[in-house]
Amino acid sequence: MMDYAHLAALSAVVRTGSFEKAAERLNVTPSAVSQRIKLLEERLGMVLVVRGQPCTATSAGQRLCRHFEEVGLLETTLAEDLGGSVPAGEPARLRIAVNADSLATWFIDAMAGAGEGLLFDLVVDDEGHSAEWLRRGEVGAAVTANAGPVQGCSVRALGALRYLAVASPGYVERWFPDGIAEDALRRAPCLVFNAKDELQARWVAGVTGRQIAMPGHWLPATQAFVDASLAGLGWGMNPEALVRRHIEEGRLVELLPGRSLDVPLHWQWSRSVEPVLKKMTAAVMTAAARWLVEPGEAIRPAPPEGAERSKGRPRRAP
Repeated sequence: MMDYAHLAALSAVVRTGSFEKAAERLNVTPSAVSQRIKLLEERLGMVLVVRGQPCTATSAGQRLCRHFEEVGLLETTLAEDLGGSVPAGEPARLRIAVNADSLATWFIDAMAGAGEGLLFDLVVDDEGHSAEWLRRGEVGAAVTANAGPVQGCSVRALGALRYLAVASPGYVERWFPDGIAEDALRRAPCLVFNAKDELQARWVAGVTGRQIAMPGHWLPATQAFVDASLAGLGWGMNPEALVRRHIEEGRLVELLPGRSLDVPLHWQWSRSVEPVLKKMTAAVMTAAARWLVEPGEAIRPAPPEGAERSKGRPRRAP
């Protein structure tokens, strides 16, 4: 059996980045934290923490932290099933991998709908790569583009996050006065989130039937994409939910009206913590039904002025 006081010390050091802050969180002395880590490392015969500023976990240390979090989740569920209260102390922590655009549009609604009793630890990664976090056992659930379940996981389809190719009217007048021509696309600056972002290239390939090399600004933030589009820095694929109002009010225009790009999303979760994820999964499905679209569905008008943010643009619930 693992000594969970030792695992708690390890988790606190990794989460806070220092022995001193971990000691404050656990209400013990830094020397006590250090002793617990030492005993755990001696028992397992391996280094678990790389001392530094900040302290970081080795791969073995990360796996033990993940185990400690899973135990906390399962104990929370056990207390609820037995009709008791959630154990005293810090609530259970759920680590989720999610793409930045989902986080900026619909995923906060899902978190709010999951109720109390959980602390969220979000890892932000591209939807095409977030399943890798599940595969490595570093998260309990993920929003991903992968329809095939990771080994040991369950999966539910969520719908699609719709993207529109938009730019400011002035930008379009300058760079595309004669329409979306290939020569213009090779010269006009686009917006790129990071090295994993292929949305602009995919949209262009769908429109022209060709792969075109395009100059681009790198802006690794969802709101920065919108702001840069409004400022006329470049054109980019923005979530419809974030730019529809700007389009209606004339601050942005679609490069090709009605030519959207839908990115199907899926919710995958580890079956090892499935009981505690029932509420979270239900909340994710509810939020997705409000915000996401059926892939290929015709573009709908924006919700009326003053509509609640959480309502989004509803689609048929699964």
